[in-house]
Amino acid sequence: MVNLLIILGLISFVGISAYPLFSMMQSSDVSQVANTPSPTQSASPQVNRGELEAQAKGYEALLKQEPDNQTALRELVRVKAQLKDTEGAIAPLERLVKLNPGTTDYSVLLAQVKQESGDAEGAAQIYRDVLKAEPGNVKALDGYSFLLVQQDQADRAIAMLQDTLKSATQLNKAKPGSVDVVATHLSLGYVYSSQKQYDKAIAVYDDASKVDPKDFRPVLRKAIVLREQGKTDEAKTLFENAKNLAPVEYKGTVERLAQAPQASPSPAPTASPAASPPAK
Repeated sequence: MVNLLIILGLISFVGISAYPLFSMMQSSDVSQVANTPSPTQSASPQVNRGELEAQAKGYEALLKQEPDNQTALRELVRVKAQLKDTEGAIAPLERLVKLNPGTTDYSVLLAQVKQESGDAEGAAQIYRDVLKAEPGNVKALDGYSFLLVQQDQADRAIAMLQDTLKSATQLNKAKPGSVDVVATHLSLGYVYSSQKQYDKAIAVYDDASKVDPKDFRPVLRKAIVLREQGKTDEAKTLFENAKNLAPVEYKGTVERLAQAPQASPSPAPTASPAASPPAK
């Protein structure tokens, strides 16, 4: 399984998760997009439900004896995700958050799981808590933006991301690297595109490219938006440009995104790998 830290990094790769992390962990299709075996590798056989349930029982039994065993907690979350047992993932994630107060990735994943379980306010509160401590945390910004879009509060998401960009210089001066300006632009662009405000989305992606002309992510996101508009020729050129700009380890993923079917402009996954919680 791909580490959660990788998936969270690839959220910024496309601009926003646009898809709950817990769903990414469940999705074999998404896993294939970003983790396709090379010609010298073979794909692992899919584990059946009975085996997964047995694994879950084993980890639960171990945790009764060792409630703070973080390896068992992480593996239980992974198995619960594969079983699509949202409720069952909450308790081990809450324990991981408590055991790792400085690891916000666990908090972000917990927020996603709460969101999928129907506890939108619980998810929102976690995002707010993370952003209060780390105003530029792009993972929390992504997740909270997606939640707000789902709740038909895109205007709030736009305002939050715009405010983050306005304060980025000050935040980065106080603590270098606090705000990933390009990634925040990408998140803002996603929200605009989810509302079919394509011109604004493209303008934001162009601004992101001005911040870092060598960053392939704004080019990739712009290509996706153009394809959503049916401008396939322009999109094809930008997908090629994005591939040329992308680091070697991301070129294959860009290629697969370029070959993907035309996406709906509504909030939908662009591409992200499957994941397990971060190892310590």
